[in-house]
Amino acid sequence: MGLLATAFILPGLLPSDTADQVAYDLFLDRVATGEVADVLVDNQTGRITFTNDAGTAFETTGPIELSIDDRRLLSDSGTEVRFKTPQPGFLQTWLPLLLPVSLIILFFWWINRRAQGQMSGMMSIGRSRAKTYSTEQPGTTFDDVAGYEGVKQEIREVVDFLQKTEKFAEIGARVPKGILLVGPPGTGKTLIARAVAGEAEVPFLSVTGSDFMEMFVGVGASRVRDLFESARKMGRAIIFIDEIDSVGRKRGAGLGGGHDEREQTLNQMLSEMDGFEGSEGIVIMAATNRPDILDPALLRPGRFDRQVVVPLPEIADRRKILDVHVKGKRVNEDVDLDLVARGAPGMSGADLSNLVNEAALVAVRNGEESIQADHFEEARDRIYMGLKQESLAMSEEEKELTAYHEAGHALCATILPTADPLHKVTIIPTGRALGYSMQLPETERHTNRQDYLEDRLVIMMGGRIAEDLVFNVTSTGAGNDLMTATETARKMVREWGMSKRLGPMAWGGQNQVFLGDDLMHSRDYSDETAHLIDEEVQRILFEQEDRCRQLLTENRHALELVARSLLENETINGDEVRRLVATAMSPDDSSAADEPTAALVSESSNAE
Repeated sequence: MGLLATAFILPGLLPSDTADQVAYDLFLDRVATGEVADVLVDNQTGRITFTNDAGTAFETTGPIELSIDDRRLLSDSGTEVRFKTPQPGFLQTWLPLLLPVSLIILFFWWINRRAQGQMSGMMSIGRSRAKTYSTEQPGTTFDDVAGYEGVKQEIREVVDFLQKTEKFAEIGARVPKGILLVGPPGTGKTLIARAVAGEAEVPFLSVTGSDFMEMFVGVGASRVRDLFESARKMGRAIIFIDEIDSVGRKRGAGLGGGHDEREQTLNQMLSEMDGFEGSEGIVIMAATNRPDILDPALLRPGRFDRQVVVPLPEIADRRKILDVHVKGKRVNEDVDLDLVARGAPGMSGADLSNLVNEAALVAVRNGEESIQADHFEEARDRIYMGLKQESLAMSEEEKELTAYHEAGHALCATILPTADPLHKVTIIPTGRALGYSMQLPETERHTNRQDYLEDRLVIMMGGRIAEDLVFNVTSTGAGNDLMTATETARKMVREWGMSKRLGPMAWGGQNQVFLGDDLMHSRDYSDETAHLIDEEVQRILFEQEDRCRQLLTENRHALELVARSLLENETINGDEVRRLVATAMSPDDSSAADEPTAALVSESSNAE
């Protein structure tokens, strides 16, 4: 529109060059000599157009208002003088008004379009936000899920049902409507659900629990209805709801009552699950790592009939998961993945993936061409303990105290019969610790015996008692050990019935407020029982402390050897600690070996 207006206005504004330009004084001279035949004066611009006797046109510019002398000169010369006042054209008259009106109209049109877009979004706010994966897309299969053979076997029934519905119908078997995958974060629950859809070759509708929630009441319930309606149109399909605990919490729980929108969404989900038959070919799968807060109505038979536990992988599963994650990475031949798997207890599949990636980053940082065994060691230490603080400078006194502290842990872990094998011990500051000793279990432990827990308490006390024996002082370095030991002893008394004075009774801890439990009865035992529990916890800790003191006193020479080796090498492995302990216990051990140790203790005493 701007270009159009310029095209109409600009020609009228530009001066015309059709006549010769002369000065105004020359024009008056020609008028005086009678050379001008015709004069046309523009009253608005002062432009004067005149012709001579030969008909040649000339132009000049004079004052807008001619003077009296100039008028008299034109009148006396007998020249024909005409005055004109130009009238503006249509565009020149209306364009100044049309432009602002057009801008206002365009603004309101833009506002209307935006309002229509928002209204269309508002009208579709109740539609499901589930992502649909069709059978044409390359899907995940059970081959992509390493380990978890038991979980795969239990889930495979769903695949068989979706592929061979007639086989189940002939026998009269009914596949569960809903399957709830329960497990810690990072164990691959979503991956397993996608593998089921890939194996069954059916559409897969994936949605998270938070997708149902909106600021408007009733939107969540509408999205649930739309989700199940979309699944019915597909025939056979899998509906997967990730993080179902965000919408399926216990109703009426918590301090402030239930969230009305969340409860309506849950009620609609329960109604939809009851509204279709198992023979329709629709299977609902959900995943959560907090099954304790789910509403009981969601877990009853006929809804989520089956709960499949996806636990943290054991050694064999961790080995298979590592095989998957090391593919495409250059791993040295000296890397023993069995040892890496054994040294990663409690790690999930996501943690193992991070472990391999951290090892690769360490290899690149060190300028190596392949990932080596010590790179996995450093990566594991970084994940468990934190980054090495090589810039942290410890004094000789702190370094010596730390060496004896860690030697006390290492010696107890080596001598006690039920303890897990010692892997390594170091006095290099890592994370928030000045040093640490690491034990790796040979096999997975699913239950812990009382003698094993008592030996664990002795190992935790080892650092503090070693400081007391050698330096006759205690330090803050044992703070975390004491906290862990006290918590373990309290669980032995309150939860595991390992106190003869209390007997076979379990006393629970503080109830969870968000679960809706009664706040007025957060402790289910009397003050006398609480006093008795405290006494038993104290008794257990004192007894294991006495055991630790006796063990270190009897093996003082081994303690000195391990501490001396730590001061020299900073890090020693479990085999070296066992060799030093065997050397100290050998009857052929010469007493001359005590001389450097005595000198070392003397130096530490002088340092103090």
